[in-house]
Amino acid sequence: MNQNSPNGEADFLPEEALSKAACCLKIMAHPIRLRIAEIIMKGSYAVHEIAELCHLQQNQVCEHLRLMQGAGLLTSERRGRAVYYSIVSPQLLGLMACIREHCDAAGTTAERSGTDG
Repeated sequence: MNQNSPNGEADFLPEEALSKAACCLKIMAHPIRLRIAEIIMKGSYAVHEIAELCHLQQNQVCEHLRLMQGAGLLTSERRGRAVYYSIVSPQLLGLMACIREHCDAAGTTAERSGTDG
């Protein structure tokens, strides 16, 4: 029996927080969307700039941005004919920091040991 709380239950996250986390993880479970988030973490970028940095067509990038914005992770602002995107979700910043820390650490460990993982 867990002794963290009087009724034997651990201090679990609320269902609403878990639901938000699951939504964020579903949306971000794509390498291109992770790359887009990495790019946008450096500042506000226009669709054509993101497309160029990702080596994709603008319409492909627009679809990924639409999904990310629909999940509340990004915001957009029109400046003339261009639409610029920036991160609005602090959770996305935390997720990207976690990915960077753990992926870098895993890659460094594998490289040092001479194994693939």
